Amino acid sequence: MISVPAARALLKKIADVRVLVIGDIMLDHYIWGDATRISPEAPVPVVDIARDTYTAGGAANVALNIAALGARCTVAGRFADDEAGTHLSKILADKKIATISTPGTGTTIRKTRVLVQHQQLCRLDRESAPAAYRIDPVAVEKLFAKAIASHDAIILSDYAKGLLTDDLVATVTRLARAAGKFIALDPKPKRALAFADLDLITPNRKEALQLAGIEPDPHNPFPAEKVCARLHELYRTHHLVITMSEDGMLLSTDGKIGKVIPTAAREVFDVSGAGDTALASLVVALTAGAKIETAANFSNAASGVVVGKLGTATVTPDELLAYIKK
Repeated sequence: MISVPAARALLKKIADVRVLVIGDIMLDHYIWGDATRISPEAPVPVVDIARDTYTAGGAANVALNIAALGARCTVAGRFADDEAGTHLSKILADKKIATISTPGTGTTIRKTRVLVQHQQLCRLDRESAPAAYRIDPVAVEKLFAKAIASHDAIILSDYAKGLLTDDLVATVTRLARAAGKFIALDPKPKRALAFADLDLITPNRKEALQLAGIEPDPHNPFPAEKVCARLHELYRTHHLVITMSEDGMLLSTDGKIGKVIPTAAREVFDVSGAGDTALASLVVALTAGAKIETAANFSNAASGVVVGKLGTATVTPDELLAYIKK
């Protein structure tokens, strides 16, 4: 675990960091209520709604986590001219997060979760087909070149909704490399997105196996050495951090196994958005000059706070320092 003085010093440096997040933004809508009877129309519960709450999801939640830790942030994604887009823009503006609306015909992605007595009953998704979020390859450089130059780090946040394509990733990576900027990706292997020469990727255990093309074997330990070597061979990523749930974080640099950071979580209430927190805190720490082990311990503590909250959530510097102190 990172010490309080080390975390405080790192947070001070993070305040000067500027991060550009490009990816699939969403509005997370929560309907809270209670269910005490079954509908006479069908064998389903009747939910008496008490309240609605809204927060940023997907790539927009990564941005919220960056801003919550004190860094400056811009998020780029599809903000359509609709109710969800307006609501999401206001949430981000209230946190002083700048926005870049990408062209397209897709609606603003909205995920509505119905919760009864703090248990999720169902989820309702509103989104367009992936093609509706894609950007013309010719427009990518014009849209992002200036923003990349004015930020210290770029995060590509892929939720497999369509915005991130091979062309976009290649162009953004080229611009970031040319400008000497840190670039990270949270991949979704089911999309088989092409990428290479990044500073950091943060798959979970299942995603790491998929990216490496290795079949999971429930009867044997996770093949860490083989996975890390294979991922470096395929993608030439400098840092690899595999989030391992209750087993913590596995670190690898240039294909070689590093340390395993034990989980810092003391109470797990909801893992929604924990990956966003891990990615955001790793990137701001590394961009602020932390070594990979220090950054991972910092990120592990931040994730430990967030999984103790319900729904997609963020961690503030005060919450983080208090958690470490305990």
